[in-house]
Amino acid sequence: MSQMSHKGRIHSLETFGTVDGPGIRFILFMQGCLMKCQYCHNPDTWNFDGGKEMSVEDVLAEIESYLNYYRSSGGGLTISGGEPTLQAPFVSEVFCAVKERWGLHTTLDSNGFNNAEKLHYLMDVTDLVLLDIKHIDNAKHKVLTGVNNEQTLRTAQWLSAHGKKMWIRHVYVPGIHDDEHNLRDLGRFIGTLNGVEKFEILPYHQMGIYKWNELGREYPLEGVPSPTEEQVQRAYRLIEEGRRLQTV
Repeated sequence: MSQMSHKGRIHSLETFGTVDGPGIRFILFMQGCLMKCQYCHNPDTWNFDGGKEMSVEDVLAEIESYLNYYRSSGGGLTISGGEPTLQAPFVSEVFCAVKERWGLHTTLDSNGFNNAEKLHYLMDVTDLVLLDIKHIDNAKHKVLTGVNNEQTLRTAQWLSAHGKKMWIRHVYVPGIHDDEHNLRDLGRFIGTLNGVEKFEILPYHQMGIYKWNELGREYPLEGVPSPTEEQVQRAYRLIEEGRRLQTV
């Protein structure tokens, strides 16, 4: 195995993740993010100085005890955040190491707000990308996250053009993601992409509000409810309509 040199700033880890990629997964949450999503349930990951420093070998030691669960379930390692591509050299080394040592499946959970073309060395050792598209409308995306969506959409197109497998994810917040034109436009965009194995709507929830309070931050979506099942199904239907129109 090549000599490992990088260290990463880690927010937390989870040993039995079941929703962030196939099978049972070890999930490593990286510290640091450039988006400031109004609904973020981990605002304590934003700070680049937070968390704790770990080496690649530190991470491998945490994974090793649970290998049988990951292998028998068709699972593996997911690296999330924060935004993991902001520590791409470290993430790449971890992915290389788990592949060389154990042959584990690797998944990257990303907001796409980093130039994928410059990260090809990371994408080369990534089996699946969970790509979060926060909003298809650029102006609404900027209000929601503090940044525009152009790089995220370019990342999706780069992954599509380079044969990478993707799950597209979209957090649905009532009052922010209701517009039927936006939902159809999202579907149309997804319809232009190759390699999309799955599309998921993640219903907005309030479970992270206490973290905003602990950090002394005002929560931007105070009083906004989670979507109803009817709202979620309407969104799925409109997105699928747009996708079908694009692929006809």
